[in-house]
Amino acid sequence: MNIWIAGARPRTLPAAIAPVLIGTALINIDGQEINWVNALLALGVGLLLQIAVNYSNDFSDGIRGTDEVRVGPVRLVASGLKSSTAVKNAAILSYFLAAICGLVLSLRTSPLLIFIGALAIVAGWKYTGGKKPYGYSGFGEISVFVFFGLVATMGSYFAQSQTITWRAFLLAIPMGALSCTILGLNNLRDRPKDEAVGKKTLAVRLGDARARIFLILLLFMAFATSIAASVITPWALIVLATTPFYYLLIKGITSGAIGARLIPLLGKAGEVQLLTALLITFALMITKA
Repeated sequence: MNIWIAGARPRTLPAAIAPVLIGTALINIDGQEINWVNALLALGVGLLLQIAVNYSNDFSDGIRGTDEVRVGPVRLVASGLKSSTAVKNAAILSYFLAAICGLVLSLRTSPLLIFIGALAIVAGWKYTGGKKPYGYSGFGEISVFVFFGLVATMGSYFAQSQTITWRAFLLAIPMGALSCTILGLNNLRDRPKDEAVGKKTLAVRLGDARARIFLILLLFMAFATSIAASVITPWALIVLATTPFYYLLIKGITSGAIGARLIPLLGKAGEVQLLTALLITFALMITKA
């Protein structure tokens, strides 16, 4: 069981939890009570999709041979710890459970969520799966920003309100930018090996120096839009407390760290995203409508 937990890459799960926290707490600004059943269903969709994507990536990269020499989290297929069939089935089961949560949520809210959920599942599988995976062409960050930023945050708010507002969109931006930072750091770490096997991630296309600049821009975007949330509630300025953590991330990126030396930065990026979400959630919850 520990092997399956490691294969699910638990360090990536804050990227699924953070936007649900914010999207759910935003309902407090409307003077409404949180629907905890819908909140838990939205959280289930987010977590299960993240786990499903991790397993499907492990499967697809493993059978292609692009994960044979890697640093970072354990690869179940490439390392021979689990068969490709077993990992594929784990991915399918996770997608199925996510779909069940999404279906129940849609029945409680709007059929529109069925369509959005289907797109998310297809995007998750096609990231490294299929004949032409878009993750191998440098479009992974766009997908992550859309689905783990915009859709996850605004969708969680929609599950509470059945509406979409500019406030939900604004709060979705830092979540998307920080999720992209996690993926970008992962791709920067793997850039030399990805380039060698023809996996043209955005880091490969940009090259080392420009990939680092891109990551710094993402962090600035996340920080700036988090601060901009003060137009929703002045309490959002509490996210200024994350300034030292952003500084450490940027310092680590500009230090020229490569390979395994980037792994601690991945963990820090996940922590910054979760901390940012917790602080904004706190700010939203203590604001009176």
